[in-house]
Amino acid sequence: MTPNPDRPLAGVAWMLITGLCFVGVTAVVKHVGSDVPASQAAFLRYLLGLVFLLPMIKPLMAACWTRKGVALFGLRGAVHTVGVIMWFYAMTQITVAEVTAMNYMSPVYVTLGAAVFLGERLAARRIMAVGVALVGALIILRPGFRELNSGHFAMLFTAVGFAGSYLIAKRMASEASATVVVAMLSITVTIGLAPFAFAVWVPPTFEQLAWLFLVATFATAGHFSMSMAFAAAPVSVTQPVTFLQLVWAVTLGAVVFGEPVDGWVVAGGALIMASVAFITWREAVLKRRGVTPPAESTRV
Repeated sequence: MTPNPDRPLAGVAWMLITGLCFVGVTAVVKHVGSDVPASQAAFLRYLLGLVFLLPMIKPLMAACWTRKGVALFGLRGAVHTVGVIMWFYAMTQITVAEVTAMNYMSPVYVTLGAAVFLGERLAARRIMAVGVALVGALIILRPGFRELNSGHFAMLFTAVGFAGSYLIAKRMASEASATVVVAMLSITVTIGLAPFAFAVWVPPTFEQLAWLFLVATFATAGHFSMSMAFAAAPVSVTQPVTFLQLVWAVTLGAVVFGEPVDGWVVAGGALIMASVAFITWREAVLKRRGVTPPAESTRV
């Protein structure tokens, strides 16, 4: 659907709902914690979420499959699988605020990847914006000034994995419809996660299954509301709303999970968000179709 600039309030409202849905995903995954191994929790989230693909069966059956398309679907599924496992693992190791802030690096990596792999021109302003984002990441991590754990490194791989997944999706635009691309991501990631989940499998309780189904529900609702937001208003209008998630993440971590508020994480996250906002704004001003995704499009 073509964005309608006359509906900015609707776009903002839908993006607010999107943010709340993804904060819900974060909260539930954090609540489940390490009671279920990260790869198994990720697998169950995707497996239970397959129920939401039922309306997509007809487009999947009618799709014209090519060898190149199948290869790209498989490659994207493998890359996204790594990102999902790393994200679920990071949620058990570091604070909600750190996970949220570092996840905003994905659109920045997409900008770099588009220049390296897709031949996009990387103008000086975009290079400066990428540099600001990298400084923000260093402020969050502060290597040499504090001890980094495996969760921080997992989030670095998460952001790279989601960025790679998005870039591959851009290459797939001519191979299949958006509906098929979305559905195949869920299917291939479920398959990709299966061996990792079975390697560490512990029998889940009905309560844990219910929580993970709630994760799938929040994630599906979030992607739906995000699509509605993009249909209602330009990305330049809806993008800034996504940055409220860092505020919600800090509040959630402090109030619900007793995590201390780290000013360095907030400051670094603000720099990363400013970088992403600038890149998005430049794309809107130039009125061209860029590959830099909104922050929410690189999600579990």
